[in-house]
Amino acid sequence: MTLRTFLIPADGSNDSARCLELGFMLGQRLNAHIDVLHVRSDPKDTVPLLGEGMSVAMIEDMMDVAEKEGVSRSALAHKGFEDAVRKFGAVESDAAAAGGFSARWLEETGREDDAVAAHGRITDLIVAARPTETSDVSTNLTLNAALFETGRPVLVVPPGDAPEPGRKIVISWNGSAQAARAVASAISLLKAAESVTVFTVDSGRTSGERAPELASYLAWHGIQARTETIFGPASTVGPKLIDDVRAEQADLLVMGAYTHSRMRQLILGGVTRHVLETAELPVLMAH
Repeated sequence: MTLRTFLIPADGSNDSARCLELGFMLGQRLNAHIDVLHVRSDPKDTVPLLGEGMSVAMIEDMMDVAEKEGVSRSALAHKGFEDAVRKFGAVESDAAAAGGFSARWLEETGREDDAVAAHGRITDLIVAARPTETSDVSTNLTLNAALFETGRPVLVVPPGDAPEPGRKIVISWNGSAQAARAVASAISLLKAAESVTVFTVDSGRTSGERAPELASYLAWHGIQARTETIFGPASTVGPKLIDDVRAEQADLLVMGAYTHSRMRQLILGGVTRHVLETAELPVLMAH
């Protein structure tokens, strides 16, 4: 799949600044078009949260505060967009062009997760922040919307500094439909990578023999991939995968998201959950 259009939600936070940095870095390399989406919260949405017994004046004051905060966050987000355009040399454009690296600012009012779900269905790649313990709840909602409601791959950006993704790529392969979608989405990145390694788990649930099958498929696309097998029970796959990816000094992990039930993983844990909680590198996921 050719990654020609990106969508990056931006709210003026440090998390979105990192998404802009990596998204524009990758977009510049691929000559992609990037839509940067800022969604202002509707001040009226604060009213149900205020509780009973509040006067009209108090409600109006709270809505006024919410409006001012929205204006401030919008200004920060737009500055981040302008800085990224200037730093990476993108051309601001509202219309499709024959080629070249371009960007567009989009702003609307509502819920960010709803807007990402709608806009995300007509883009090639969504760039979203990895939630942390200190993240706003909207970060989780936005990532879930991107993964479950768009049918598109998501580049999950970790907190802190991260390398430019796509030079040394690791694929976590279990033969699932989700992993297949992730690999198909990453083909253009895999072709341009300096090295590609396929990790497959050999446990009671999956077989290590699947790695050579994927390597053979990638070879038809001109991608030479090395294979490696992770041994151990299913409960240790997540930590072992992260350790091995770190040892590879990879800058991008490609994998399916929530191969098993999302509720099961939330309750019992799973590879996707562990990666989303601990990965220190960008992760290209598809559900």
